[in-house]
Amino acid sequence: MMMRRFLLALPFGLAVASAAVPAQAQSDNPADMVQIRVLPGWSESGGSHMAALHLTLAPGWKTYWRAPGDAGIPPSMDLQGSNNLSDVTPIWPTPDVFSQNGMQTVGYARELVLPLRVTPQDAGQPATIAARMQIGICATICVPVEFDFTLDLPASGSALQQDQIRTALADQPVSATRGNVGNVTCTLNPIRDGLALSVSIDMPSAGGPETVLIETADPQVWVAETESVRQGGTLTARTELVHVSGQVFALDRSGLRMTVLGQDRAVDIHGCTGR
Repeated sequence: MMMRRFLLALPFGLAVASAAVPAQAQSDNPADMVQIRVLPGWSESGGSHMAALHLTLAPGWKTYWRAPGDAGIPPSMDLQGSNNLSDVTPIWPTPDVFSQNGMQTVGYARELVLPLRVTPQDAGQPATIAARMQIGICATICVPVEFDFTLDLPASGSALQQDQIRTALADQPVSATRGNVGNVTCTLNPIRDGLALSVSIDMPSAGGPETVLIETADPQVWVAETESVRQGGTLTARTELVHVSGQVFALDRSGLRMTVLGQDRAVDIHGCTGR
């Protein structure tokens, strides 16, 4: 059984009830801002299970992607109390980019259906997922919302709920292969408090304007907002990387992840080579 606290893009836990889960937040009435429920989903071949969290946000409010940007609050999940659990993997739909107080944030307005693939340690035995999740929701202010939930497997959702999950699965960014991505090269240069990173991606346009979101394999490395420029068949993104400790750090190029957001599609790219 895994007993871990997950941050950002690492595996999540999930809930069972299809009714709204009460949310505790730093607000008089968080239920006016966000309603949270679980879509139980379906069992998959091989013993895994597909479910989802469904967040419905009040007008003007939004929540955040796995890498929320400069002003966002990263989601986190504590899976203490889970039984017979091997892995829980979130499958993030394509996010939107917002500007908040002059800073870029990345996430979802109105609603988010977040599919979750659950893998028990022993597929032949029941599994229980007990989790406490914290998310950020923002309008003119940002509010942390914390809630608890459990899921007993196997479970089954309605046809409508399953359709909602499938729609979210279809909305995820396409792979680099499907996006016709060619060479992806990186240049790193030291700066006073970290590294300057330039990534050149050979790929057809995803529909302009294009935004490149960059993540590292180390959650302790802060990534500044990127500047993205296209010249012909090459899209270049530039940013700065700083470790939260303020100390010098090594960067694993294979652990870099670039998500290109365009008007026509989004493309998920893993790793780059040096120049």
